Amino acid sequence: MVIIMEKDASEQQVEHIIERLDEQGFSIHRSTGVDHTLLGVIGDTSRLDIRDMKIMPGVADAYRISAPYKLVSREFNHADTIIKIKDVEIGGNEIVVMAGPCSVESREQTMIIAGHVAKAGAKILRGGAFKPRSSPYSFQGMGEAGLKILREAADKYNMLVITEVMDRDQLDLICEYTDILQVGARNMQNFTLLRNLGKVNKPVFLKRGISATIQEWLMSAEYIVSGGNRNVMMCERGIRTFETYTRNTFDISAIPVIKKLSHLPVLGDPSHATGIRDKVIPMARAAVAAGTDGIMVEVHHDPDHALSDGAQSLYPEQFDQLMDQIRIIAKAIGRKIAERTDS
Repeated sequence: MVIIMEKDASEQQVEHIIERLDEQGFSIHRSTGVDHTLLGVIGDTSRLDIRDMKIMPGVADAYRISAPYKLVSREFNHADTIIKIKDVEIGGNEIVVMAGPCSVESREQTMIIAGHVAKAGAKILRGGAFKPRSSPYSFQGMGEAGLKILREAADKYNMLVITEVMDRDQLDLICEYTDILQVGARNMQNFTLLRNLGKVNKPVFLKRGISATIQEWLMSAEYIVSGGNRNVMMCERGIRTFETYTRNTFDISAIPVIKKLSHLPVLGDPSHATGIRDKVIPMARAAVAAGTDGIMVEVHHDPDHALSDGAQSLYPEQFDQLMDQIRIIAKAIGRKIAERTDS
């Protein structure tokens, strides 16, 4: 249930409603907008008489939310959520680009790639320090040493850091070095991890599971938001279908669907979605045209010798081409992407 307070409702009236609902065992999530305060009532609201809510002093309206995901639904918050990290805004008019290697392999490798993508206009450096791999014999990442390299490279080129967290035991360590916590497709329904991320004061980048429906994906976001962390962004990274030509099937339609159902920012990852280098740029163009708030792309200066996902990593010059093309598309739909800089 959502309770909309009147524009001139007093703080005492708001607190009275919260106290009354709290006494009845409901969880209350308060959202203060420009014109109104919204109270999201979480729990079995079927036992609440909505008429009683509507006649309480200071209440403008009250209605039930039909979707099982309450807090992340567009019904709960009509305005788009904009996540602000330092001087970067995700979910606003600017389409934010995250780029970097799949895995941190060495300091030299990371510095080369970070320098290039930063000059091309990327604002967030991606890179894996801990890597979930299908084979136990594959490269698993550099761990804390990789985190230190990511932080150093990002600070040198005035970028933010995003990296993947796979286990709640890694949270404290990773939070020391990163700005955004990525939840990979394999962990989208790791509910213990999601609950812990709800208690962390870091934005969360939630990738869609390889076989997850849109509702399941939104319910995973609900786990995080219900824990108190409202800075969640959704990432469409392709789903498993009967088609085997590409690594996954990039569900472009999920971008506008999420935009309609939820107020959370939604981004696209064409690298994991296709798994093939020459398909990344076309799918990045499509994601921007579909309304994404950002894209995540893998870039490597020597992908033939990359320790993971070299086949889907763009060469630096291809990344430049991608940025030039999506700037044109962004402008056509009234949005913008950071310009190239030589600094």
